[in-house]
Amino acid sequence: MSFQTLDKVAVKGKRVLLRVDLNVPVSNGKVTDTTRIERVSETILELANKGAKVILLAHFGRPKGKIMAEFSLRQILPAMDKVLDRKVHFADDCIGAAAQTAIAAMKDGDILLLENTRFHAGEEKNDAAFAKALAENGDIYVNDAFSAAHRAHASTEGLAHILPAFAGRSMQKELEALEKGLGHPKHPVIALVGGAKISTKIDLLNNLVAKVDALIIGGAMANTFLAAKGLSVGKSLCEHDLAATARSIMAKAEKENCTVILPIDAVIAFRFEANAPTQNYGIDAVPADGLILDIGDQSVERINAALDEAATLVWNGPLGAFEIPPFDKGTVAVARRAAERTRQGKLVSIAGGGDTVAALNHAHVAQDFTYLSTAGGAFLEWMEGKPLPGVVALEKTGGR
Repeated sequence: MSFQTLDKVAVKGKRVLLRVDLNVPVSNGKVTDTTRIERVSETILELANKGAKVILLAHFGRPKGKIMAEFSLRQILPAMDKVLDRKVHFADDCIGAAAQTAIAAMKDGDILLLENTRFHAGEEKNDAAFAKALAENGDIYVNDAFSAAHRAHASTEGLAHILPAFAGRSMQKELEALEKGLGHPKHPVIALVGGAKISTKIDLLNNLVAKVDALIIGGAMANTFLAAKGLSVGKSLCEHDLAATARSIMAKAEKENCTVILPIDAVIAFRFEANAPTQNYGIDAVPADGLILDIGDQSVERINAALDEAATLVWNGPLGAFEIPPFDKGTVAVARRAAERTRQGKLVSIAGGGDTVAALNHAHVAQDFTYLSTAGGAFLEWMEGKPLPGVVALEKTGGR
């Protein structure tokens, strides 16, 4: 990868426009989860400690180019102050007089948060005039928002073509981790893909079978593959209309010498509720009125055996309805084996996606994975093999 990092750039006294992701959950005016702030704190503090004037650009919510109080970044300030243990100043706009006045008052090492970039329609349109107006407030552009890199917006893509452009530390870590996952991974490589629907992950599965040595398919989407093979899945969630798509993916996998691992047994219940009575069935013996809600013990053993042979794991999506006990057992068991192999130094484990992060936290192993992406859509598009505009722009400009 050809992007420039912060290692060789002199920032003292420079106005650094730093794009961060502050799209955090807020309830009653208070931030309820500071994970995304924590992720970018390393870059913010490094730049401030090196004497830069750190000017933060971020979006919040979907105000669609209109000024809306509920989407103001001002409400993020207390959480920013606490995480950074620094005073963060605020400007009521991200361009124009309000921004210019606040920036002119900055001293070296100061941190300033500009108002929501999406209060301007030019942000999401990647409008050249808006990008130029943003650029007038900075000498250097740093992108530390991988989670927004799949969007070609003014503050995520346009700016990189105007100012010398660099990757922040969070962006750098994400890109380096993803390179280990699918860019130039150590083989054998296994991808584990779960979740509810194959329809949302067709591009993902088609890309993966050409890149990995084995593809584990779990969650309700596995039911579609099982049905496509002629097996009964009872009353389980299943996209029967996508049977041909499932067969096509399996045929491509065979052509690419990618082993597809499907459940061989399942945890069956007859109603979808917490602590419902369950029974293990072989996948060829699912009752007509049964619901497949988790993988069974034999499937766990099969997947864990594959993990024991793997050098790299890329994971997106749970293996069962993990939010409701006892249908979390399969996901937890596999997560713990992957974590154990990672701790032993035998596995590079990359995981991402909201449900995946929640499942690994539920299994108490999130901290043991090599890298956990909180990027959501950008992580999924990367797994699909799609170019991410915010990353491509960094590579093209190369920190001129």
